[in-house]
Amino acid sequence: MGFTLYDKIFDAHVVRTEADGAALLYIDRHLVNEVTSPQAFESMRLEHRAVWRAQANLAVADHNVPTTDRSAGISDATSRIQVEALRSNTAATGIRHFGMDDPQQGIVHVVAPEIGMTLPGMTIVCGDSHTSTHGALSTLAFGIGTSEIEHVLSTQTILTRRSKSMRITVEGVLPCGCTAKDVALAIIGRIGSGGATGHAIEFAGPVVEALSMEGRMTLCNMSIEAGARAGLIAVDKTTLEYCRHRKHAPKGDDWARASAEWAGLRSDSDAVFDAEIRIDVSDLAPQVTWGTSPEMVTDIAGRVPDPQLIEDRRQRASYAGALAYMDLAPGTPMQSIKLDKVFIGSCTNGRIEDLRLAAEVLAATGGRIAPNIKLALAVPGSGAVKRQAEQEGLHEIFLAAGFEWREAGCSMCLAMNADRLEPGERGASTSNRNFEGRQGAGGRSHLVSPAMAAAAALAGHFTDVRTMMQGKKGIR
Repeated sequence: MGFTLYDKIFDAHVVRTEADGAALLYIDRHLVNEVTSPQAFESMRLEHRAVWRAQANLAVADHNVPTTDRSAGISDATSRIQVEALRSNTAATGIRHFGMDDPQQGIVHVVAPEIGMTLPGMTIVCGDSHTSTHGALSTLAFGIGTSEIEHVLSTQTILTRRSKSMRITVEGVLPCGCTAKDVALAIIGRIGSGGATGHAIEFAGPVVEALSMEGRMTLCNMSIEAGARAGLIAVDKTTLEYCRHRKHAPKGDDWARASAEWAGLRSDSDAVFDAEIRIDVSDLAPQVTWGTSPEMVTDIAGRVPDPQLIEDRRQRASYAGALAYMDLAPGTPMQSIKLDKVFIGSCTNGRIEDLRLAAEVLAATGGRIAPNIKLALAVPGSGAVKRQAEQEGLHEIFLAAGFEWREAGCSMCLAMNADRLEPGERGASTSNRNFEGRQGAGGRSHLVSPAMAAAAALAGHFTDVRTMMQGKKGIR
């Protein structure tokens, strides 16, 4: 029996297997942020322990940093303390740090791949659940807790257990107007937010193979929302071309050796998975969430479901509670839901491809955001993405349409900075979670693709971007 991609990477990093089956796993790259690391560093100081391998770590301030003018610093005391703690902790330990004013700063899951700190075959951890993003480059990447952060800093290893394997094969041809974000939401809608619990998902099939590296990152990023431990995609030409000229990628003869080795990072033809799912997206339409979990999703032509039609008692109660929080009535057409704010960004959809897609919609229509939209944000995922977007003139398109063009950071993905929904406000978001209070206490979040977010900003409510773009040049 052959090996899965997950097993190949896992087995290559096992230092020791414990009597109970747990494995001590070597970690190639540890990504550190300002929110989950302070306690780990403090505990190490108290125990007089040093960082084991500083060069294997990369620290980036992203959750708490403001996306407006940063010359005045951070007004919120807690956020300011956490960002400053990351700076001082990394200075004391020799860890590479991209602080708030560093031109390389951004969301760590955007920054690491773009500079080549994420490379195929690696094990990667971070105190952030969406570390799964890096699996798009054939890495085993997952989020860890504070005590585990301390363990990795101190030993460059982690004690973990092997996950079950799941392969999701995406078949057909992705329709015009649909993106990797729509595929991800459709998968979660089908298998549920706990459908992949205990598993690492390998995404495969012609649709996945046709995705750009950025689309693959979106898909792997959202694997966590299906309950998975990690998401992975096999190495192919797209992977190698993405990695080839990155700053920290191998060069010359080292590249030749590395790329030859990476070519084997795919599941064997006779590998057996614990679960197999196939989904055909040929008839997929743009997706919009209606509830308080990514699994509560329908297409843009759909309606808010009626909980009374749900047979399962617990699911019926969950749906009813979600509709109460979201202030939506059963049967409400998705296209009639009006919005207050729109957010384009995050580690899910804050890359240059995402900004280009949203800008295409705005430019093709030539319109401005609807009068009822109080705030529309376009937030690059990194300083490099921001500079590239500005070189292409994308920022001018956003500004002309009434969007605010911001500095890089997590922004309105979560309510840890000044960008947020106020109580009762409803927002269209390109991020990954629509939990209660995720984007602000009492805020109501709907997840969509960048193209759908741009269309919603112009219309003031959810609308089918395919209809808006009909007969216009742009969206693919």
